[in-house]
Parts: sequence; structure tokens; C-alpha cells
Amino acid sequence: MKKLMHWVMPLILGLVAAVTAAVTPVHAADNSLQKIQAKGTIVMGTSPDYAPYEFLVNENGKNQVVGIDVEIAKKIAADMGVKLVIKQMDFDSLLVGLQTGKVDMVLSAMTPTAERKQSVDFSSIYYTADQDIIVNKADAKLYKSAESFVGKKVGAQTGSMQADLVKSEMTDSKLLGLTKVTDLILALKSHKVEGVVAEEPVATAYVQNDPQLAMVKSGWTLDPEENGQAIGFAKGSDALVAQANQSIAEIKKQGLIKSYMKTAGKAMTQNTANTSMFHYWQFFAKGIGYTLLITAVAVVIGVLLGTLLALMRLGHVKLVKALAVAYIEFVRGTPLMIQVMFVYFGIGMFIDIPALIAGIIAVALNSGAYVAEIIRGGIESIPTGQTEAARSLGLSQKQTMQSVVLPQAIKNIWPALGNEFISLIKESSIVSIIGVTDLIYQLKVVQTATYKGVQPIFVAMVIYFVLTFGLSKLLGHFERKMKHE
Repeated sequence: MKKLMHWVMPLILGLVAAVTAAVTPVHAADNSLQKIQAKGTIVMGTSPDYAPYEFLVNENGKNQVVGIDVEIAKKIAADMGVKLVIKQMDFDSLLVGLQTGKVDMVLSAMTPTAERKQSVDFSSIYYTADQDIIVNKADAKLYKSAESFVGKKVGAQTGSMQADLVKSEMTDSKLLGLTKVTDLILALKSHKVEGVVAEEPVATAYVQNDPQLAMVKSGWTLDPEENGQAIGFAKGSDALVAQANQSIAEIKKQGLIKSYMKTAGKAMTQNTANTSMFHYWQFFAKGIGYTLLITAVAVVIGVLLGTLLALMRLGHVKLVKALAVAYIEFVRGTPLMIQVMFVYFGIGMFIDIPALIAGIIAVALNSGAYVAEIIRGGIESIPTGQTEAARSLGLSQKQTMQSVVLPQAIKNIWPALGNEFISLIKESSIVSIIGVTDLIYQLKVVQTATYKGVQPIFVAMVIYFVLTFGLSKLLGHFERKMKHE
């Protein structure tokens, strides 16, 4: 999947840039700031799994994104006289969200690399931190600096500056790139990697909250202008960038970063005051609710669409049949993850679709293609003699299908259809990449908040088992009932 993302992201960014270039006048005046002030809100895109920069806390039963970057965003919004809106998504999806207009700015401890500057405008550097390496405390004596990791496997967040540093500064080490820092820490503890490269505030946060971890200085001397954090804006947003730079200048002049760090530290203390999984039951409950909602709606739409596609494919109109075949083969031939991203980012360029709705649409459209083949197989399993007998009794083709073929076909396909429903519960987890707070997303939230890797995974695994086992028993009840009819 990670290799696929390396190909998919540049492709999506390229398509977005091409469409944007086609619809945007070359000499259009920059009214980026006026647009934000006119709508009264500025949308910040972030991946809240990177404490103390951005992470989640539970306030009054609701997830709230907090951290250094959030405080900076609040300052910028206040200076503009607008309201701050925070949109959560995977780090890999942030720039795509910026390009497609899903967010107005990206604040996620992002480094303005040369590659990113080709498609994104960046503000001034607002903070620069040293780079450290997180290791298992038991192995801390083995490592003194980055040079100690020769021949070792080192982890870093995919698409981050740390991943680039491992490639350029640790050429004799092997890089393992993962999207979430929580997954990297889990890989470290399970000895899949020997160290995880992270910024000093992030490394400090994990080490202070996990007695099994220690921190090693990298020993790198880096240019702060090339390795600091900046805010990303859509290309051509000069006025917006200039306004943000004014806020950043005030933040630096007043030394506000230190106070922002203290605020983030208090929130982190709140998260780690009680790290039992029961304490975070509301997080998991919310994830279950969204997972079941997505699955239920996708099942209904998928069955209706699948039935229509199956009948189209079995029909005698060549054009209609060809359209059904093309849809089914295309959907089954592309990953669900790509379909989710296309609906949210691609179609979202022209129609503003909320993340939850986009996730439901993508999962439902995907399910419809598989359900279509299941139903088609069930219909074709009915002997043609029954169809001929029904027609000879004066039943129309529609009546024959409704009263004779489909009732028998449903009995034949029910087990396969049930498996598709059960699979939907698990496959719906992919919507977490666009920020839908399903069970997998909440699992990551709890990992980030508690600095525990395995326990949240175990809880989520048990929940998924209960959901799928309960559904399988329910479907089995109806299957037995149909057999006795």
C-alpha cells in the first residue's frame, strides 16, 4: 500500500494541477485573502497524530484537535478576523486536500521542501527543531548518534522531512516509512526498526510518556531555513501568505511558541492522566457508530445498485450491457482506497462533498459492483426451464423475474451476499484516510493520546470480531429460515 501511495499521490497532484491550470486564468488577480474574509472561515488541514504539534483530546465527550500548530492557526484566523475550522486527514492526503480546495492551509509540522514548493506556496518558517532518534530504552547504550545506525533499519513518517533525512544522512541505514508515528513507535517496540527519527518535541513527548523508550541525539547540523516548519497554501495565494507571515512575525517577536508549547503540554498531561482503555470508551463508541452507519447505508445502496447492474448485464441491449460490464470490471479492478480518494478529492473539486458522505458513496459504489456479480451468478444458477414454464403460464418477463427467478436466486446467493455484508464492516475502515472518524481512526486517536500501541489495537480487534460475529449469526438465522420455507 505504501508503494502504491508513492505512485498515486504524484499522479493525483499532477491531475489536480492540470485541471487547476486549465480552469484558472493565467493573469488572474490574487484575491485569496479576500475570499477567506468573505466566507468568514479559514479551513486548516492537519493530521492530528503528531504531539505536541497536533493531537486530539476528549473535551465534553467530543474530540478536539489541540497543539502548537492549532494555536498558531488560531492566531492567524484571529488576525484575519475569521473563524478557524479544522479538517482532519492523513498526512499523505494534506497537500491533495489543499490542491483540491478541501482546506485553505496546511498546518501539520510540514517542511517546505523543493518538491512541495513546486505545487504549494509556503509561509515563513515558524519553528525549527532539532532532529532526534527514538530507541528502545534497553538498547539506548548501543547508540550515540545517527552514525551508530549503520546497517540498521530506521523508521520515519512517510513523505516527511525525517524520511528525506534518513535517505540523505543515513545512507547506510534502511528506511521503513509508515504514515502514522504511532505505527512507527509500535514497529520500534516490536523490533521491526531499531530507531525512529522524529523532531525533538515529538521525541520528547513519547519518551516522557513511555518508560520503555529513550532518545538519542542525531548529531546533525541542519539549515533552519530548509528544515523548519511552515504553513502550506494553494499556489498563487500571495496575499494569504503575506497575511500569515505577519502573524508569524508577531508570534516570533512575542515569543508565543513557548506559551503554545506549555498549552500543548497541559493537554498531553490531561490525556495521559488515565490511559486505561475503558477511560477512552467514548472514542471507541464513536468509531463503532460511524462504522455501522457507513456499513448500513453502503449495504442498502450496494444491493440496489448491484441488482440494477446485474439485470443490465443479463439484458439483451448491447449498450446497456456494455456499460454494466465496464462499471463492474473497472470498480473491481481498482483499489477501494483510490476510489475513496477520487470521490473525496477528485469529484470534490467540483462538488464539496463532506468526508463522511464521500466515504459512504465510495464504499457503496464499490460494494455495488461485487453484489452485481453475486446476484448475476444467483440468477444464472436458476434452470432456464423454470423461466420457460413461467412464461408459458402467461407471466411477463418482469413478473417471471420478480415471482420465480429472484426469490430462488436470493436463497442461493444469501451466503455469498452475507459474506459481502461482513466484509463491508472491515473494508469501511479505509475511509479513515480522509478523516472519517470510524473505528480505525479512533484507534489511532487513542494510540496517540495514550502513547500505547498494542492495547488500542487489541480493543479494536475485539470490537470488529463482535460486530462481524454478531452479523454472521444474524445472517445465518435468516439463511436457516429461508431453507425451511
